[in-house]
Amino acid sequence: MGTRHKRAARCIGCRLHEAHCICNTINPMATRTRLTIIAHRRELKKTTNTGTLAAKTLSNSAVLSWGDEGTTLPPEIVVPAPYRGLILAHDEPPLSVEAVALALGPGPYCLVTPDGSWRQASKMARRIPALAEMPRFSLPPGAPTRYLLRDEPKDGGLATFEAIARALGILEGPAIEEAMMATFDALVAATLTMRGQGAAT
Repeated sequence: MGTRHKRAARCIGCRLHEAHCICNTINPMATRTRLTIIAHRRELKKTTNTGTLAAKTLSNSAVLSWGDEGTTLPPEIVVPAPYRGLILAHDEPPLSVEAVALALGPGPYCLVTPDGSWRQASKMARRIPALAEMPRFSLPPGAPTRYLLRDEPKDGGLATFEAIARALGILEGPAIEEAMMATFDALVAATLTMRGQGAAT
């Protein structure tokens, strides 16, 4: 029975088993800030990946794949005109509206988010020319992760979805972050139920 459960058909949107799909609760929101997720090809195959779901909650977003031999990501694809790009990274100056405006000038902005393991994400920053000169910011300290499905390898680590929601909360205002996190909490609760662990407490 356990094997059949693991092999149950999954929704191509939220990647949950179809019986637990949350896609009908997602209403893509419009934002001034564009989101570009650069996902490692291996990360895209994981059912626990949250970056692609974050993109589905935003109408002004794109998911790009990286890691296949010969893959190139031209700057105009990563950050299309008229946006100015900034990277969500680690161990960088804290993200704020004032810091972004000082580094980039007036918007609109494009939030570029590498999505993969720590090692994969660090390689992206070094090997993708479009990212070389882009300003980098980290998230200010905040509440611990609400992601209970994968162990975080670093203290203070967040799921990609959470990091994007917090960044947009800074750049766009708290309403966007709250709406995104409602979807994120639904994902976590549905996954725990699917695994027979009940709702998060």
